Amino acid sequence: MTRSQKPSPDVHNTEKPGRPTDVARPASLWRHRDFLLLWSGQMVSAIGSQVSTLAFPWLILAVTGSPVQAGLIAAIRTLPYLLFGLPAGALVDRWNRKRVMILCDSGRALALGSIPLAFALGHLTILHLYLVSFIEGSLFIFYGLAEAAALPRIVSQEQLSAATAQNELVYSVSELLGPSISGVLYSLGNALPFLADAVSYSASICSLLFIKTQFPAPIRPGSGQQGPKENEVRVSAPRKLWLEIVEGMQWLWHHAVIRFLALLVSGLNLCSAGYVLIVLVLAQQEHASKFATGLIFATGGIGSIAGALMTGPLTRRFSVGRIMITASWFWALTWLPFAFAPNPYALALAMAAAFIVVPIHASVQYGYRLASIPDRLQGRVNSVYRIILFASQSVGLLLTGVLLQAIGPVFTVLVLFVPQFVLALAATLHRHLRHAPRLSEVQSSS
Repeated sequence: MTRSQKPSPDVHNTEKPGRPTDVARPASLWRHRDFLLLWSGQMVSAIGSQVSTLAFPWLILAVTGSPVQAGLIAAIRTLPYLLFGLPAGALVDRWNRKRVMILCDSGRALALGSIPLAFALGHLTILHLYLVSFIEGSLFIFYGLAEAAALPRIVSQEQLSAATAQNELVYSVSELLGPSISGVLYSLGNALPFLADAVSYSASICSLLFIKTQFPAPIRPGSGQQGPKENEVRVSAPRKLWLEIVEGMQWLWHHAVIRFLALLVSGLNLCSAGYVLIVLVLAQQEHASKFATGLIFATGGIGSIAGALMTGPLTRRFSVGRIMITASWFWALTWLPFAFAPNPYALALAMAAAFIVVPIHASVQYGYRLASIPDRLQGRVNSVYRIILFASQSVGLLLTGVLLQAIGPVFTVLVLFVPQFVLALAATLHRHLRHAPRLSEVQSSS
């Protein structure tokens, strides 16, 4: 999310006229031990992350009453991508990815665990919350890049689209359960959601320790090893870090579809990154309780689960281009009801409808990326892709906070709808995206 030859303009135009032929289904992932271990650890960790993600702005709003401050702490969580995103990708391509994931989960568990400890000692401050948010965001960068690079090594090419769909199901379930759990825990004690997240990272560490696959430690000439072992790949001799970063940037820029997807998704992130703040402010205006507010977010999780279950059949039947264009229009049009929801029930329905498309949109562009990028460049290209996304997300969170404070939630929704409409139109008109094939037909480029 160096390429010596730029792809021809029609490199993705592999669709045949008429109805696509049936694609044989790959072996079931539910019999894949290592994938199930990774998936189950992700599930627990993702639920914990959703619990704390809602608790951070919730706690800041309760203490300061300022949407700008709440937006700032959310932006701080994504700010490290601007600082470390590019070198992190190059470093992940050099390091053992499994070890990176374990160390990052350990650091995040300690960081989140410090919040309930400081709270119990009576020394919890806003600065402490900002610092933990920054540390967690920094470690998330390395973990996410290592995980993305590791997935194509755990499952086969034929299983990759199903694996990315299952990963989106993880996040959909977490979006269903996380807010409700966060609401209950927050009502029992302000620091309990952060303790739950710390425990969830510990569960993820345990699952990683039992995975047999070694997400490959690259072998470089001159290392003294005789040849690649199982699950290892041979790469070129180490170069200066900045040259490896530039190689990842060049590869992404020369790939017409992935370049456009980066711009499309970053634009959508800019407009919708602050939806949590918008819903929290709307719920406050409608005098919804903490538990009711958690249930509003949980309905978004119900929509996400429905979308995640639809992702597999959709990717087998339709092309990447058709899915991404339709999903972009669906998201833009379902954004409007947030402005006109008269009560918490209508707000919940708007959440459920809008979030049907989120796992479909995310899974397809993620799967297309993993299938297209060579293994040796996974960390670097994904880091460039993600830094574009997270940069827009950081700006979007701050922008949403400022708009909420200046013009209120209703006009904020209406203002942010306009660029989303334009982005959906741009996706429709983009020739390379329209011709992008089905995920099963995507080939990795060198």
